[in-house]
Amino acid sequence: MTRVGAIDSVWRYPAKSMMGDCFSSVPVGEGGVVGDRGWAVRDEKRGGIRGAKKIGGLMRLHARYVEEPQPGGSPPPIEVTAPDGQRVRSDDDDVHTRLSRFLDHPVTLWPLQPKEDLDHYRRGAPDTDDVGAEMRAMFGRDPGEPLPTFEGIPLDVLVEYESPPGTYFDAFPVHVVTDRSLATLAALAPDSEFDVRRFRPNVVVAVEPGVDGEFPEQSWIGQRLDVGDAELEVTAACPRCVMVTRDLAELPADRQVLRTIVRHADQNIGVYANVVRRGTLQTGAAVTLS
Repeated sequence: MTRVGAIDSVWRYPAKSMMGDCFSSVPVGEGGVVGDRGWAVRDEKRGGIRGAKKIGGLMRLHARYVEEPQPGGSPPPIEVTAPDGQRVRSDDDDVHTRLSRFLDHPVTLWPLQPKEDLDHYRRGAPDTDDVGAEMRAMFGRDPGEPLPTFEGIPLDVLVEYESPPGTYFDAFPVHVVTDRSLATLAALAPDSEFDVRRFRPNVVVAVEPGVDGEFPEQSWIGQRLDVGDAELEVTAACPRCVMVTRDLAELPADRQVLRTIVRHADQNIGVYANVVRRGTLQTGAAVTLS
């Protein structure tokens, strides 16, 4: 066992692509942080569950649970706050109409559905029949920039479905980022703001000074990570997309954020993980590698 750092912060996002909150501790189980991505919007124009790769305004909305979610339970109602301070609850009669107005796009709001409901998770219609152009738009790539390799990502599932059925995750239930990766990016592009909220991690690790690497979590892929009393299996790098360039809260839109990642970080910031042993993610807890 090698200590690599400590938990700096833990995050939960009640709704896919909406802003969430930082907590001092959260329970984590096989399905990730309890209550994480319990809700998502469905695109009523092109079909399919959608995130901010397609509907950028989602990242300007903030979601919170009106009561704490419980392990193994259905997601409780959420309250969504728009940039102008207007609020709507998921159980309000006019929630779909108001969210559609906030986003200037027809949507409906859905809690997680059973994984057997494959049609619910099936991808909606693309914006163009040009697959390359569609991918470049979603991943925000400029001409001449490479698309991600998606090594370790379950493409056989994600080509057909927006997320692994039964979840609203992009690929895996837990996302880990180190403070050093964000600091490295900030040093490379000091005019940009590499705020952690752009990257939507569940766990931010403050790495030990003796840990090697400008983006140290990339060397953890294929290994086990003890985070407090929980254990994670690090599965794949997280390829970054157009979402990190979106404006949210007081942060402006900034395409240079993604340009820096593509040019200097091999397109990836952070890593995905599965949960091997459930437990509690708590700030200050040791993070060890095995």
